[in-house]
Amino acid sequence: MQTTAAPRRLTGIDAARGVALFGMMSTHILPLYAPGSTTATWTALVFSGRASGLFAVIAGIGLALLTGGRSPHRDRTLSADRTGIAVRALLIALTGLILGGVETNIAIILVHYGVLFLLALPFVGLRLRALAAWTVGWLVLAPVAAYLLRPVVTAGIDPPTLGGNPVFDHLLVPQTLAADIMLTGYYPALQWLGFILVGLVVGRLDLRRLPVQLGLLGGGVAAAIGAKLLSAQLLRAGGLDAILATPDGSRYPLQAMLDVGLAGIDQTGSWWWLAVSAPHSGSTLDLVHVSGAAAAVVAVCLLLTRRFPQALLPLSAPGAMTLTLYSLHVCVMSWADQLTPLPDPVQLFWLQLAAAVAIGILFQRVRSRGPLELIASGAANAARDGRIEARR
Repeated sequence: MQTTAAPRRLTGIDAARGVALFGMMSTHILPLYAPGSTTATWTALVFSGRASGLFAVIAGIGLALLTGGRSPHRDRTLSADRTGIAVRALLIALTGLILGGVETNIAIILVHYGVLFLLALPFVGLRLRALAAWTVGWLVLAPVAAYLLRPVVTAGIDPPTLGGNPVFDHLLVPQTLAADIMLTGYYPALQWLGFILVGLVVGRLDLRRLPVQLGLLGGGVAAAIGAKLLSAQLLRAGGLDAILATPDGSRYPLQAMLDVGLAGIDQTGSWWWLAVSAPHSGSTLDLVHVSGAAAAVVAVCLLLTRRFPQALLPLSAPGAMTLTLYSLHVCVMSWADQLTPLPDPVQLFWLQLAAAVAIGILFQRVRSRGPLELIASGAANAARDGRIEARR
């Protein structure tokens, strides 16, 4: 699930991707609320919304590295890059559709991930300044657009959401599928494209330079903390009372959910919904917080691997083959959820984490990529090279 063409692989990026993988696994396996209460667990407080957002930001970094890093490719090379990315996106989405047929409670990200790759195609040729301007605009305006469009979509499309993971049968209801992927589903692409754009901006920087890494760390921490503080101030100034008075705000234990996630909540009835920074709320403050946290994680991983690229091997090795390991995790969870009695979640998490680390290190030692990575990269590279050859 990585896309990088750097002369020497940045293992810090792989390590950050490993953090995202394990963070997502933890939210799938471990409880997000303390037993018998509405108190968020440490898993929810640390990883809910942030792990999947980190995954998307790193996808943007990978796209930037693939298309030239600090010096974006131009003309025929860029056109070939876009062809390869499109093929990769379709294969990732296809994998997501296949996994969607597996019986699981996990909100599988892969179809949305593939769509985000396609949506990013117009942006991969932009230079840093233009890309930064688009990113800021998208983070600010996309949540407003989503707030305005959701009532229109939910009124005009029946049903407006899939109610589960996308599967092949949903191709027969394209309006509902498109609405779910873009606006009403678990990972609404309209807002989540902001994460990809943030990653593209980060990937256009010279990530090997110490000042850049320190700047990412400082800027990321400031953005993450600042977004949370601003949200808390706005909610205290009347925002919380306003959203608690909305239909879904009064129907659910909203104050507890603000720490865990607002996926599935109908955020209509008050503009104050845009003041929250809760996981999976899709507000500007949520996007800025998650993007800042992601930038900080990437910076820490880059700093720790500056002199010793293998310093974070238990993270970077599995992080180099996340498409395979994520898919395997979904299948294992489907099997585990059917056992009687259910496995202990803590033991199940650590067993899967240990297995992912062992598999990742094994593949690295034999100098091989994961099987799904080989298929996706091979097809994408063939399409890219074929496009270049056809133009000669």
